[in-house]
Amino acid sequence: MMSVMSEDIYASKALKAGASGFINKEAAPEELIIAIRKLISGGHYLSPVFTEKIALDFQGKLRKPLHECLSSREFLVLTLISSGKALAEIAADLSLSIKTVSTYRSRILEKMEFKNNASLVKYCINEGLI
Repeated sequence: MMSVMSEDIYASKALKAGASGFINKEAAPEELIIAIRKLISGGHYLSPVFTEKIALDFQGKLRKPLHECLSSREFLVLTLISSGKALAEIAADLSLSIKTVSTYRSRILEKMEFKNNASLVKYCINEGLI
């Protein structure tokens, strides 16, 4: 997967969803060539920086962001709430009932131990999610 999105945030989600690799669009052309060759030969590709983070995570030396505990749908709802969308708008965009979106919001607040949307927005800004 090639994306403009942050590798820190989206690489692990892409891999969990079945991607064979992840590279940021701002990567050097040489790195892109290495990634393509690796994938064509049937391998997987992750940048050296992200690979280092995985190693630190396995050793328990990496601080995991709070949003890592969220499901993909909860993460999506988190980013939509933090970008200023109302629950009704989110429900319409995702073809869900407002009650379902409200349940997602409640789970997000509980899992991340926040009390309100303002805390979610502040967290997302500080983590570069929005």
